[in-house]
Amino acid sequence: MSTQAKKPRVIERGTPVHRALVGAGLVLLVASTLWLGGLAPFEIGQVTRVMIFAIAIAGLNLATGYVGLLSVGHSAFFGIGAYTTGILMVKEGWEGWATIPVAFAISLVVGLLVGLPALRIRGLYLAMVTLAFAVAFPELVARFSGLTGGASGMTIPRTAMRPPEWTGLGLGEKYVWLFWLSVAVMAITFYVCWCLTRSRYGMAMSAVRQNEIAASASGVDIAVVKVASFGLSGAITGAAGSLFALYMGSLYAEGSFTLMAGITLLIGLVIGGERTVLGPIAGGLAVVYVPYYTADIGSGQSSAVLFALVLLFVIFVAPAGIVGSLAQLIRRRVVVRDPRPVVATDAASAVPETTPQPEHQLDRTSTPIERSRT
Repeated sequence: MSTQAKKPRVIERGTPVHRALVGAGLVLLVASTLWLGGLAPFEIGQVTRVMIFAIAIAGLNLATGYVGLLSVGHSAFFGIGAYTTGILMVKEGWEGWATIPVAFAISLVVGLLVGLPALRIRGLYLAMVTLAFAVAFPELVARFSGLTGGASGMTIPRTAMRPPEWTGLGLGEKYVWLFWLSVAVMAITFYVCWCLTRSRYGMAMSAVRQNEIAASASGVDIAVVKVASFGLSGAITGAAGSLFALYMGSLYAEGSFTLMAGITLLIGLVIGGERTVLGPIAGGLAVVYVPYYTADIGSGQSSAVLFALVLLFVIFVAPAGIVGSLAQLIRRRVVVRDPRPVVATDAASAVPETTPQPEHQLDRTSTPIERSRT
């Protein structure tokens, strides 16, 4: 008896079914956000941390996931954004939310400068450059102690953390303000990443990752794509660092912005799934909640070992990350594609498209991290 694989259901964009699914997803998303916003202060704080790390991992995903520029030094961008917010609030009296664009801009400039070596080197050599950047950042903070507080750290006054008056929230409700501020920043970040990776520039990013020579022969400006992607990647992570400063209230470079923080972001990217828009959310959940729950099982090194075991388990079970593997599983059942043009001949229309296809061309390719697993 011959067996035949079940054909996936094809849903075309713009059809009533597709619009209904999108509408249901939006309603579910809004309802979930409102429900999370009504949790107790501690739970809201944990969810806010998840969103902050999700934004930071989304920035790393642009450089490492989409372009293939391996970086372990994004903790420095995280710290630059945090210290920009801290300095502006403590020294200049700025409101916290107003410092986020400044942190974004400064991290963008630094990212463009750090991304310049990517024009000549890549792979492990570029990773070594970013590693040196991450190691040097705490030393630079200590060097400019008059501005950053040095080894003593920097504490943002509690009164400076008061939500803006137009929100109607008091100082005791700053966790609610920070939650909704993080929701807004994360929504903007994910929408920009989604549009960027599905544009012509996104295709150029994919081409650079696969074969630089072929991309250059096709008219892609390799230098612009690499440097601009690294700069934007650092800027997004810097914006996350600004939110982190508002969340923590106290900044210590040796405790929060070391090389280990950069490796943590990279682990979150691998667990969530490279080159996926929603992967950073899964990575943020893992980065925040896995250490939290494993701390109850074992403290110190035991917690770190359990965290490493979770990472190994995800790599073996879901090599494409949690979101990437789920997307592959869903595509076996449902395929969403653009509408096909109407073909006049009956012969052409009699051949339906039933082969599962990736939702985007970027999903066809693999990154250096994925290739290293095979």
